[in-house]
Amino acid sequence: MTDALTLAKAEESLQELGLKRCVELLAPSAEWAANHDATYIDFLLRLLNSEIDERRSRHLQGRLRAARFPYQKTLTDFDFSFQPSIDERQVRELAHLCFVADAHNVVFLGPPGVGKTHLSVALGMEAIAQRMSVYFVTMQNLVSDLRHAHAENRLESRLKTYVKPKLLICDEVGYLPLDPLDAANFFRLVSERYERGAMIITSNTSFANWGNVFGDTVVASALLDRILHHATTVNIRGNSFRMKDKLRTGIAQPHTTTE
Repeated sequence: MTDALTLAKAEESLQELGLKRCVELLAPSAEWAANHDATYIDFLLRLLNSEIDERRSRHLQGRLRAARFPYQKTLTDFDFSFQPSIDERQVRELAHLCFVADAHNVVFLGPPGVGKTHLSVALGMEAIAQRMSVYFVTMQNLVSDLRHAHAENRLESRLKTYVKPKLLICDEVGYLPLDPLDAANFFRLVSERYERGAMIITSNTSFANWGNVFGDTVVASALLDRILHHATTVNIRGNSFRMKDKLRTGIAQPHTTTE
């Protein structure tokens, strides 16, 4: 049995090194080692692995908070059987995150409720699990933020928030038309990330209508040129997940989409 004075000294040393989890588990780990006739190496590995696990968990939670996801969902939570237009194998290949390493893009197109945001968040969470920086923002919040920064002469510094992450998820592009300043700011962001950082974009608007969204066919063409140059487009045709239960009970009728 390890004496109390030795344990106290060991705890003091671990505390000084900032190994908080080791401090918490020192006594029970010492007791475990004594009861199982463990070697010094076994005891040390048990203690250090607990510290590593604790730090990884804290870092993961920190990255999740920094990403600002609207919710936390994974591919395991996604019902691919309800959206047969989606190639599940293609999405699972995207989850390997080669597109992030290559600074390529992914675009999810489809009507509201078909799972575009869920899939985006799921890929983002996979990236965070692999220790990549991720930031999620809706298009409306993004252009509003950049507009305010522009008005306060701090656009350059604010753009860094959206340029720096390894993966930027921009949700709901096309839900609202943009004025020229907002369109220009978004174009600036896309240009600065082009071939430097990956993006996931979701939109309920077909590419042919982006000229109306951005108020200028030239700007829209230039945007699409940069976004789609290295991109995977997933076009989802199906019913809203929010209607799933009603559809299955016959309360609502399925519809077809042309986007």
